[in-house]
Amino acid sequence: MSFDSDPRAVGPRIRMMMPMLTPLEAKVVETVFALSDFSEETALKDLADLAGVSEAMVVKIAKKLGFAGYRAFRKGVVRYNRLPTAEMHREVSPQDTSRDIVEKVFRTSMQALEETLAILDYEAFDRAADLLVRAKHRDFYGLGGSAQIARDAAHKFLRIGVRASVCDDTHMMMMSAALLDPRDAVVAFSHSGNSTSVIEAAQLARRNGARVIAITNYGTSALAKSADIVLCSTAQGSPLMGENAAARIAQLNILDALFVVVAQRDYASAERNLDRTMSAVTSKRKDKT
Repeated sequence: MSFDSDPRAVGPRIRMMMPMLTPLEAKVVETVFALSDFSEETALKDLADLAGVSEAMVVKIAKKLGFAGYRAFRKGVVRYNRLPTAEMHREVSPQDTSRDIVEKVFRTSMQALEETLAILDYEAFDRAADLLVRAKHRDFYGLGGSAQIARDAAHKFLRIGVRASVCDDTHMMMMSAALLDPRDAVVAFSHSGNSTSVIEAAQLARRNGARVIAITNYGTSALAKSADIVLCSTAQGSPLMGENAAARIAQLNILDALFVVVAQRDYASAERNLDRTMSAVTSKRKDKT
């Protein structure tokens, strides 16, 4: 993993690795990001003393996060903290006005979009688009908020004649997975990547030969490990808003981009089907001509 190409990727990559850390290791990382004066001059010993751990522990954490050592970790975090997007995220407080809250919510989503773009795996993205184009059946799995994203994506794809079924119930997902074969594709949605119902259905689908695309916030999650292709969103957590709200915006944009690329693969057919589906619903509009 390289952090030199785009400093915007530093924060997201560290957040994605946080579930892999022990509580003590995670506390050290949180200490770093809580320091307003963390800089290139912050000594290893000073950070270790502040976090209440040994210097060797700090170095171990840096390497676990994918850095060569403490100096590379320090450099990466400092570069990330200098970015304008790093200033976007602000916690909601009881003293905030409605204007403050609106700005914070919007900026959190803007940051999620910027950072998701920075970590997007374009090779995986293209493979996902090709898979959706070629598949005989496309089944979308998701529960709760993830199911809403699945339904939105299926709606968009139907407009261009690419049919997808949405399964938002544990039994429906398992029955769907049991009937799939190597000609089929699954898109599995889970913000945490730890939803057992989605993971088990994805695993069953793969055992039957279907290819699985995971849409998740954590590239090291159980769902990601159960998939053939992983597309990651990223968003900072918040005690009030959580990660899900901003991550949902990022995931919707990933799916919007997939929709456009899939349409581009056979533009003439997509345009023809778009005209047909739009004509079919025109009679249901009050402003029809």
